[in-house]
Amino acid sequence: MRSLIVATALAIAAAPALAEPGGQTVYAGYCQACHQASGLGTKPVFPPLAGSAIVNGPPGPLIERVLNGKSSMPPFKGQLDNAQIAAAITYIRTSWGNHAGPVTAAQVAAASK
Repeated sequence: MRSLIVATALAIAAAPALAEPGGQTVYAGYCQACHQASGLGTKPVFPPLAGSAIVNGPPGPLIERVLNGKSSMPPFKGQLDNAQIAAAITYIRTSWGNHAGPVTAAQVAAASK
Protein backbone atom coordinates (compact mmCIF):
# COMPACT_ATOMS: atom_id res chain seq x y z
CA MET A 1 0.00 0.00 0.00
CA ARG A 2 2.82 2.41 0.91
CA SER A 3 4.49 1.95 -2.50
CA LEU A 4 1.19 2.75 -4.21
CA ILE A 5 0.90 5.99 -2.22
CA VAL A 6 4.50 6.93 -3.06
CA ALA A 7 3.96 6.14 -6.75
CA THR A 8 0.78 8.22 -6.80
CA ALA A 9 2.51 11.16 -5.11
CA LEU A 10 5.36 11.00 -7.63
CA ALA A 11 2.92 10.91 -10.53
CA ILE A 12 1.06 13.94 -9.18
CA ALA A 13 4.32 15.83 -8.69
CA ALA A 14 5.32 15.11 -12.29
CA ALA A 15 1.95 16.12 -13.76
CA PRO A 16 2.65 19.86 -14.16
CA ALA A 17 5.73 19.12 -16.27
CA LEU A 18 3.70 16.85 -18.50
CA ALA A 19 0.98 19.47 -18.85
CA GLU A 20 3.32 22.23 -20.06
CA PRO A 21 2.61 23.17 -23.65
CA GLY A 22 5.05 22.09 -26.30
CA GLY A 23 7.05 24.75 -28.04
CA GLN A 24 5.65 23.84 -31.43
CA THR A 25 2.12 24.33 -30.11
CA VAL A 26 2.94 27.75 -28.65
CA TYR A 27 4.77 28.73 -31.84
CA ALA A 28 1.80 27.66 -33.99
CA GLY A 29 -0.61 29.67 -31.86
CA TYR A 30 1.37 32.88 -31.40
CA CYS A 31 4.26 33.13 -33.87
CA GLN A 32 3.51 31.14 -37.00
CA ALA A 33 1.10 33.61 -38.59
CA CYS A 34 3.96 36.09 -39.02
CA HIS A 35 7.11 33.96 -39.07
CA GLN A 36 5.46 31.11 -41.03
CA ALA A 37 5.49 27.34 -40.41
CA SER A 38 8.80 27.21 -42.27
CA GLY A 39 10.42 29.82 -40.01
CA LEU A 40 11.22 31.88 -43.13
CA GLY A 41 9.05 34.85 -42.16
CA THR A 42 7.64 37.34 -44.63
CA LYS A 43 10.22 39.97 -45.47
CA PRO A 44 10.60 42.80 -44.80
CA VAL A 45 8.11 43.00 -41.93
CA PHE A 46 8.57 39.58 -40.27
CA PRO A 47 12.19 38.38 -40.42
CA PRO A 48 13.15 34.75 -40.87
CA LEU A 49 13.93 32.74 -37.77
CA ALA A 50 15.67 30.00 -39.75
CA GLY A 51 19.37 30.76 -39.74
CA SER A 52 18.89 33.98 -37.76
CA ALA A 53 21.90 35.26 -35.83
CA ILE A 54 19.72 36.35 -32.89
CA VAL A 55 18.05 32.93 -32.74
CA ASN A 56 21.34 31.05 -32.90
CA GLY A 57 23.27 33.39 -30.60
CA PRO A 58 23.17 33.73 -26.83
CA PRO A 59 19.59 33.36 -25.55
CA GLY A 60 19.37 36.70 -23.70
CA PRO A 61 18.63 39.00 -26.65
CA LEU A 62 16.02 36.61 -28.06
CA ILE A 63 14.32 36.24 -24.67
CA GLU A 64 14.25 40.05 -24.34
CA ARG A 65 12.73 40.42 -27.80
CA VAL A 66 10.00 37.87 -27.14
CA LEU A 67 9.20 39.38 -23.74
CA ASN A 68 9.20 43.04 -24.82
CA GLY A 69 8.53 42.95 -28.55
CA LYS A 70 10.24 45.01 -31.21
CA SER A 71 8.93 46.94 -34.20
CA SER A 72 5.91 44.99 -35.49
CA MET A 73 6.44 42.12 -33.04
CA PRO A 74 4.16 42.40 -30.01
CA PRO A 75 5.42 41.83 -26.47
CA PHE A 76 4.47 38.44 -25.04
CA LYS A 77 5.30 39.27 -21.41
CA GLY A 78 2.01 38.98 -19.55
CA GLN A 79 0.37 37.22 -22.50
CA LEU A 80 2.32 33.96 -22.15
CA ASP A 81 3.84 32.50 -19.01
CA ASN A 82 7.56 31.83 -18.59
CA ALA A 83 7.23 28.13 -19.43
CA GLN A 84 5.33 28.88 -22.65
CA ILE A 85 7.90 31.47 -23.72
CA ALA A 86 10.78 29.12 -22.92
CA ALA A 87 9.12 26.30 -24.85
CA ALA A 88 8.51 28.48 -27.91
CA ILE A 89 12.06 29.88 -27.88
CA THR A 90 13.52 26.38 -27.48
CA TYR A 91 11.43 25.22 -30.44
CA ILE A 92 12.65 28.15 -32.55
CA ARG A 93 16.28 27.59 -31.53
CA THR A 94 16.15 23.90 -32.52
CA SER A 95 14.06 24.03 -35.72
CA TRP A 96 14.68 24.79 -39.42
CA GLY A 97 18.38 24.01 -39.20
CA ASN A 98 18.98 26.12 -36.08
CA HIS A 99 21.25 24.38 -33.58
CA ALA A 100 21.15 26.58 -30.49
CA GLY A 101 20.54 25.26 -26.99
CA PRO A 102 17.29 25.15 -25.06
CA VAL A 103 15.93 27.98 -22.93
CA THR A 104 14.41 27.41 -19.49
CA ALA A 105 11.51 29.09 -17.74
CA ALA A 106 14.03 30.24 -15.10
CA GLN A 107 16.02 32.13 -17.77
CA VAL A 108 12.83 33.80 -18.99
CA ALA A 109 11.82 34.70 -15.42
CA ALA A 110 15.23 36.24 -14.75
CA ALA A 111 14.99 38.34 -17.91
CA SER A 112 11.46 39.54 -17.15
CA LYS A 113 12.41 41.25 -13.87
